[in-house]
Amino acid sequence: MDDLAVVMVTWNVRDWALRALRSLFAALERSELAASVWVVDNASGDGTPEAIRSAFPMVRLIVNSTNRGFAAANNQALKAMGYPDRSAAPRYVWLLNPDTEVLDEAPRILLRFMEATPRAGVCGPRLIYPDGRFQHSAFDFPGLAQLFLDLFPLHPRLLETRLNGRYPRAWYARGKPFRIGHPLGAAMMVRGEAIRSVGLLDEGYWIYAEEVDWCWRMARAGWERYCVPEAVVAHAGGESARQARPEMIRALWASRLRLYRQHYPRWKFRLACRLVAIGASWRAQALARTVDPGSEAMRAAYEEVRRMAFQAEKL
Repeated sequence: MDDLAVVMVTWNVRDWALRALRSLFAALERSELAASVWVVDNASGDGTPEAIRSAFPMVRLIVNSTNRGFAAANNQALKAMGYPDRSAAPRYVWLLNPDTEVLDEAPRILLRFMEATPRAGVCGPRLIYPDGRFQHSAFDFPGLAQLFLDLFPLHPRLLETRLNGRYPRAWYARGKPFRIGHPLGAAMMVRGEAIRSVGLLDEGYWIYAEEVDWCWRMARAGWERYCVPEAVVAHAGGESARQARPEMIRALWASRLRLYRQHYPRWKFRLACRLVAIGASWRAQALARTVDPGSEAMRAAYEEVRRMAFQAEKL
């Protein structure tokens, strides 16, 4: 039984994935850790599977003929390892995005923390941008205030506060682990026992919010979640999503509406739907007044989000 398995999902990010895997294997070597590494490719057209197979023959590669989405692709690897039923499945699984660079001994630090904290179901590292700038790595579970600020940004300072689900930068700077709602799914280590207790990722989330739902389910099952700032991973952010921006807008809000429906009481869900509908309408109107290339496609995406929110409220 492996102590650790790493899962990476790819879609048309060949060069990023190769860099990420190089940094991962180097970090595992520095950490003196053995781990199985899985890559699930969602029908890339840029030669990603062939390049990985050539450069990293030790990787366990699953190649899909269609883009199955992030949650389903991760679940493919988890099921191949033996989750949720086989006791021989790895004790820990690290979900790692292809637009990351694993620094120093991050795998060892995260694994050591999980071993020392038996009620920790999930932990994540401190994330930074590739140029070293601060990046929020963990968040509180989203409430209505966070939703409002996302749709109607008032003042930049509010976006950095607990009102918007962010944790103080000083907490990261201290270097000590702290309790969180959920880490960003770009680099999230999960205890195998926690996976067995709540089940796999919900494949109803095609992309976005699947890690939030997973952590919310784990929280309700009594599992704690932490950020471990001593472990550091550089994360570019959104390299796959930028390839299909209007489609990703639709996917983002479809996932968020699903998340609100599953985890909010009815009154709160209905209010969230109203906020999303108003916010999407406001953004669509703003885009209608611009002449930027692609603004029409983005306007249509927000119009669809508005319709989705109205329909969701009626269900």
